[in-house]
Amino acid sequence: MKLLTPSLLILTCFILGGVIFKSMAPRRCATILPDDTIFVLTGDARRIPFAMRQLRKYPDTDLYIIGAGANASFEMARRVTIESDSKSTYQNALAIKDIAQRSGLDRLVIITTEDHMNRAKYLIEQELPYSEIVACPVPLSDMPVMKRLERWTLEYVKYIVTLFGIKEG
Repeated sequence: MKLLTPSLLILTCFILGGVIFKSMAPRRCATILPDDTIFVLTGDARRIPFAMRQLRKYPDTDLYIIGAGANASFEMARRVTIESDSKSTYQNALAIKDIAQRSGLDRLVIITTEDHMNRAKYLIEQELPYSEIVACPVPLSDMPVMKRLERWTLEYVKYIVTLFGIKEG
């Protein structure tokens, strides 16, 4: 019985932390200003189409597609730049930092899926502590519940690992 108590306590804390993690994630896209710069992190097929819809709403906005999944052609959008060297969320944050510093940006709109937003935002804020990070999450509402639960759990574990200072892997 004594071994069960610490295990149950750890499991309870993990589940409670997961609920808090999910509740901390933004549910809606914050206000995008006409002169904002949007950064979309690749890795999920929903992200780029969602970002392109945002770009249509704000045609004077610059859009950067960041990450390994950025290999498509976007001639239709004159203000789209593709960065395809970064291979992880941490490398995405470093690429965004480089672009923001070179361009003098202090307000950045981040598009990624809702389950990924907390960790992505945390890593970007660590690299650009004086910048305003505006969250614009892509909803996962079209996904089966069990798949969403699996994704949220994985991102929660990655977030915990990130808080311990492990940014890659």
